[in-house]
Amino acid sequence: MKKIISAFSLLSIMSFVSPANSAVTSDTAESITISDSSAATGKESFEDFLEDLYDEADLNKAGLSFDVFRRAATGFYNLKEQRKLNGSKSLLTVIDFGKPSSQKRLWIVDLDKKKVLYHSLVAHGSGSGNERAVKFSNTVNSHMSSLGFYVTENTYIGKHGLSLKLNGLDRGFNTNAKQRAVVVHGADYVSESFVRQHGRLGRSHGCPALPKEITSQVVQLIKGGTLLYIDAPSANYSSAYLNTDSAIKRFETEIMAKQSKLLSK
Repeated sequence: MKKIISAFSLLSIMSFVSPANSAVTSDTAESITISDSSAATGKESFEDFLEDLYDEADLNKAGLSFDVFRRAATGFYNLKEQRKLNGSKSLLTVIDFGKPSSQKRLWIVDLDKKKVLYHSLVAHGSGSGNERAVKFSNTVNSHMSSLGFYVTENTYIGKHGLSLKLNGLDRGFNTNAKQRAVVVHGADYVSESFVRQHGRLGRSHGCPALPKEITSQVVQLIKGGTLLYIDAPSANYSSAYLNTDSAIKRFETEIMAKQSKLLSK
């Protein structure tokens, strides 16, 4: 809470710096310094906000690393700024394929309530590796998982029952998701009993497959324009949605809106 209040205060100061005050100073170097200072303040406030959110949602206890969460949340705010997400939902689904498949490596976080709603096993593609996913591809018939940011779409009934379509947003990394039929679905090979028997989960053709007993609830929860982010150690992956500066714009907008509500009470 202290960090959020700090963010409110810093953004308040930033919002009341008028153009007239900037014009008083003729020294260009000083103007640049002020601009750089404001940018640094915005980044510090954003980082403080994410750390506070991470702590309040108890994500460390749930096994989600802060670095992975930071990347996922940065994408969330960028996509909100671009109006690519459902404005009425504050859900963030994170998959960390840096972890072995025998561990729970999917989290669904309600960012408004600061709460983990689901923490689950999830399978990777057979072409990506055995116990761990070590290779990733956007290529049809590769049977590999694909890294990056996805927006959930509508549901359908397929060979795996209720399934959820995904729209991959990172060009060159996951934009062939629809062509490859990479969807969220349930599978018998995603279970604790399978892990006990084989030492790992079974593998999909590239889909983030879930335990069958929670698939229906998860699909109904995250369908319709929420963010799903798949992370893993990769020297090649890059994304425009990891741009912190543009994410901060949305963050500042939301913080200022919350501040206005508090002041109006």
